[in-house]
Amino acid sequence: MATPDEKYEIITRRLQEVLGGDSIKAILAEGRSPKCYWGTAPTGRPHIGYFVPLTKIADFLRAGVEVKILLADVHAFLDNLKAPLELVAHRTKYYQYILLAVFKSLGIPTSKLTFVEGSSYQLTREYNLDNYKLCAIVSEHDAKKAGAEVVKQVESPLLSGLLYPGLQALDEQYLGVDFQFGGVDQRKIFTFAELYLPRLGYAKRAHLMNTMVPGLGGGKMSSSDPNSKIDFLDSPGVVKKKIKAAFCEEGNVEENGVLSFVEAVLMPISQLRIDRLKGDSVLEETEDTAPFISEGAPEGTVFTVYRDIKYGGPMHFANFAQLKEAFQEKQVHPGDLKSAVENGITRLLAPIRKSFEENGDWQKIEQLAYPEAKVEKKKKKYTTRHPRVRGKMLNLVMSPLLRTQSTMRRIR
Repeated sequence: MATPDEKYEIITRRLQEVLGGDSIKAILAEGRSPKCYWGTAPTGRPHIGYFVPLTKIADFLRAGVEVKILLADVHAFLDNLKAPLELVAHRTKYYQYILLAVFKSLGIPTSKLTFVEGSSYQLTREYNLDNYKLCAIVSEHDAKKAGAEVVKQVESPLLSGLLYPGLQALDEQYLGVDFQFGGVDQRKIFTFAELYLPRLGYAKRAHLMNTMVPGLGGGKMSSSDPNSKIDFLDSPGVVKKKIKAAFCEEGNVEENGVLSFVEAVLMPISQLRIDRLKGDSVLEETEDTAPFISEGAPEGTVFTVYRDIKYGGPMHFANFAQLKEAFQEKQVHPGDLKSAVENGITRLLAPIRKSFEENGDWQKIEQLAYPEAKVEKKKKKYTTRHPRVRGKMLNLVMSPLLRTQSTMRRIR
């Protein structure tokens, strides 16, 4: 059985930042199981960047953490009205379907997870009273600053966007958790919660942050930018096309979404699968349990890049630092790295696509959640030239001028 220190290491490994880690250590030292929540607002279609937090949740379960998944439907509506309430309701169901499918594909036991819809408690009298109390002590400046990285910034911001950080802070209290988990882009909301929850008489929670995976073209991977992401239901052909077009300059390790995906997703999942093969994991059996390494790879390998034998054959890596150095030194060609990543993503998405294709209810929800936008074709305006009419118009314009010139000659 893991010691408190070992559990803490599992909980916090591969994270970019931890705020308030001592409170988690204290809970583990008491022999209690920490409670946490990870939330997502059901707006655009979920993309493969979600593999980062969802894979990390496997670590939480392994360390005995009780995990709640918040489907923040009220937040989705408030975020600059990206979708009306009716559409958000369908998207909430779609998110639950896809998250369950992803967890199942990774072997994460869903029986140990609790799904909660935000509206199930965010519309209660108590929650709203606390929201009003926050509104009475939070300045516009602090609210806007807290949501700067999460709520879309516009020239004339809506009041709904200013409410967003306060509601997320209150979620920690009403979900009864010890820490909140999210991307590092949530950091300002997390520090906002640490500042204001105690002012309402509530405990300050810890906050754990994972790194953000760059998009395929560099910059942030976003649901609103189809060229920056790969959706969970993309076909192998679409995956191949998007990976081929992705930014992956030879020797360049900065803002390289292909390289970063190996670090944040493929290597951690590969390590989880290796641990499962050794019997050291909470993961359940899945159709594809093989790590992303070749047969006969050296002991300790977590990722293999296949190369043609004339270029030296496959390269094996025990950690990301080795791969990063090899790519920077141009020992690994972008084409070979892309091929390895494409293969890994295709394998990860195959069981998710299969679950979707076998579930008629999910397919119906998908159509309701993301209806195809009808684009009206503009009718071309054809200009018909009429030479005779044009000649008549010319005569109408020129006749007075000609008459004037004639009159001037007579006067002279």
